[in-house]
Amino acid sequence: MSDEWPIEEFFDEDYLHFAAPYLADDTTDAEAALVWTLLALPAGAEILDLACGHGRIANRLAGMDARVTGLDATPLFLDLAREDAARRGVDVDYVHGDMRTLPWVDRFDAVVNWSTAFGYFDDDQNRAVLAQVHRALRPGGRFLVELNHKDGLLPHWLPAMVIEVDGDFMIDQREFDPLTGRSNGTRTVIRHGQVRRSVFFTRLFSYTELRDWLLETGFADVEGYAGDGIPLTKAARRIILVATK
Repeated sequence: MSDEWPIEEFFDEDYLHFAAPYLADDTTDAEAALVWTLLALPAGAEILDLACGHGRIANRLAGMDARVTGLDATPLFLDLAREDAARRGVDVDYVHGDMRTLPWVDRFDAVVNWSTAFGYFDDDQNRAVLAQVHRALRPGGRFLVELNHKDGLLPHWLPAMVIEVDGDFMIDQREFDPLTGRSNGTRTVIRHGQVRRSVFFTRLFSYTELRDWLLETGFADVEGYAGDGIPLTKAARRIILVATK
């Protein structure tokens, strides 16, 4: 598979339609609270939500008295994030941009990258994202990244997954490539009487591999947790790393 795929086109209204059952308010409330707890953030902290999507985490962090900036590559998601921020009465600076080229230096107390929003590029570019995050953080700032946990995922690997929402179907067919560490996928969406197919990949990481990448980038310390914030085990399907500049 090519090292580039149309990320902006992949994360669209269809994506939100099928993801809705997993993004309920109580789930998102708990995730935002976990971010706040793991980062030990004070009121007024300046946070970048990197690949913020439609603002579900960023807007809640803003509601906790953080000063939040959200960056995403998908204009549709940014429009939805701004609408949700207005409904909630919170102020978030939403920016259209590429995580590989961030415009900030020594700006943020924390950078958050939630829900497998890292690993969409070749390894050189994925490392470049980490370098950009490090550059954007103030000394002592912390980077929290949450994503799939390779060690917990591979023993239960499913070559296909089907999601049905309101009679519509999304079918993901996936294959793990051990030579690249990627999950390579084909997505088929059946909706509104039409069939649409797209290809995508996501880099999978174990804790030790991504920890070493972060240390090589210049972070001084890295902590690891399971996806719900408890101690990491090999059975955990999701992983959180918190790195300190």
